[in-house]
Amino acid sequence: MKKTTQYEPSTVSKKYLLPFIIITSLFALWGFANDITNPMVAAFKSILELSNFKASLVQFSFYGGYTLMAIPAALFIRKKGYKAGILIGLGLYALGAFLFFPAASMEVYSLFLISYCILTFGLAFLETTANPYILAMGDPSTATRRLNFAQAFNPMGSLIGMFVASKFVLAKLASDDLDVHGNLIYPTLPEIQKAAIRTSDLSIIRNPYVIIGFVVLAVFFLILFTKMPNFHNHINENKAIDSFKRLFHNKTYLQGVLTQIFYVGAQIMCWTYIIFYCENLGIEKSTAQDYNIIAMGCFLSMRFVGTYLMKFFDSAKLLGVFALGGIITISCVIFIGGIFGLICLIATSVFMSIMFPTIYGQALDGLTNDDATIGASGLVMAIVGGSFMPLIQGKIMDLGGKGLNDIHIFGYIPEVNFSFILPFICFIVILSYSISLQKKVKNI
Repeated sequence: MKKTTQYEPSTVSKKYLLPFIIITSLFALWGFANDITNPMVAAFKSILELSNFKASLVQFSFYGGYTLMAIPAALFIRKKGYKAGILIGLGLYALGAFLFFPAASMEVYSLFLISYCILTFGLAFLETTANPYILAMGDPSTATRRLNFAQAFNPMGSLIGMFVASKFVLAKLASDDLDVHGNLIYPTLPEIQKAAIRTSDLSIIRNPYVIIGFVVLAVFFLILFTKMPNFHNHINENKAIDSFKRLFHNKTYLQGVLTQIFYVGAQIMCWTYIIFYCENLGIEKSTAQDYNIIAMGCFLSMRFVGTYLMKFFDSAKLLGVFALGGIITISCVIFIGGIFGLICLIATSVFMSIMFPTIYGQALDGLTNDDATIGASGLVMAIVGGSFMPLIQGKIMDLGGKGLNDIHIFGYIPEVNFSFILPFICFIVILSYSISLQKKVKNI
């Protein structure tokens, strides 16, 4: 348990309260983008009749954009400052969202993938900027708690994205209609009827992205005309190469980046493939997305609880406890399965709740503003875990064919259940990082 003193700095300084609120709203914006996109893997699979692997290219493009743009974003921010970085990020976000209109009109899957990539170029700017910006808005001793609080608004946007995906996209897709025997009608139709349904369904996917594009533009102009704190003068004293060298020799930071790769991979796999897991149980996509919303509700609630617990318990130890919880719940998903496995898959979100901001804050702990700006880019690049790990999980689910239960691993584990071995491995890595952090404290 933490030692307490008579004076404890406030989580958010009064002089930064308004900028803190505005920047925190950005966390909800990229949460919306993340979690309206996860169920689109299943949607594109049905509409375009793709394999699990090809459908997972949605995640590869979406999270790959973070990887490509994170370092350029950090270098831009060093030169031009936080506010300029946020404006560029919002502009790219809006552009990517608006590109869904021509992609749907032309009905070309690769154009949707390009739209996702450009959109996440913008998200890379926003995350590279907003996270260290929040850390800088107050006393360093409350930085991790402050970031956890701001990050708690990320799943609020995620919940809205999930709700929109469930009620305004998945529930309206004609390609998911079933016959009286519970079989998909769409694959059996002649091509001319398929073409009409495909056009309609792709426009259903397009609409929420175009709408959020206009919302993002409104936020762009709000920030453009609002005075924001300028920490730019404090982060441009040294050359970027010097920061890279220092970070390369910082073991805690490097381990943090690696751990973040595995955490993001686990998060995206659990939230993307819960729909596939439900489908294997005979649950429709729109209903399966409702379970995802429940999972996000658990995630959101526990993030606030976890942030509060950090007032009394060391964040590194909490990270380890939560990682152990994730290991247990995912083990049940793999080896027990069924409805109980689904409950455990939902419960996994409880244990993922504090992981991203805690790993982020621990990795940047003790760094100067100068190094933290560059360091943030590495942690945003770590989102690449959400790009390639779902592809691998999709490949595992394709072992016996395009279905989800074509073969049984070890004679009794459906391939979709077995595919969650990847999140299991991810939580072991996170637990290892927690142990490493605690050893570091003991050695000081």
